[in-house]
Amino acid sequence: MRAAMEEAKKAASRDEVPIGAIIVDPTTREIIAQDGNRTRELKDPSAHAEVLVIREACKLAGAQRIPDLDLYVTLEPCAMCAGAISFARIRRVLFAAIDQKGGGVLHGGKFYEQPTCHHRPEVLYGLAQDEAVEILRTFFKSKR
Repeated sequence: MRAAMEEAKKAASRDEVPIGAIIVDPTTREIIAQDGNRTRELKDPSAHAEVLVIREACKLAGAQRIPDLDLYVTLEPCAMCAGAISFARIRRVLFAAIDQKGGGVLHGGKFYEQPTCHHRPEVLYGLAQDEAVEILRTFFKSKR
């Protein structure tokens, strides 16, 4: 989660919403891909940290599915990202802070609880939650 937090801080420095994500091989503990939000930079509403690291990990794997990998992210994935995680067949999702307004895993549409969901990853949350919340709080406070 440390590397995901660093990516969140880098996103904030680019004036992006500070969310960072990494994809890890749980066997070797090697980080396969890491990035932060880039929606403004790329002028792409789908350029969330999770989507960017999934794209990179799939590219490196030469496959559309990466079922043996884990995703760490600093904030609960939105519905779009939850869908991408499911379609990529990611094994496990670990996120720091919950997102009552925009989350799509524990909140909102609860993507993985829908009968149409083809793959439900293992979900763990709360890792480094206080740090993730503080990064977000500081960023948005500077915008007001």
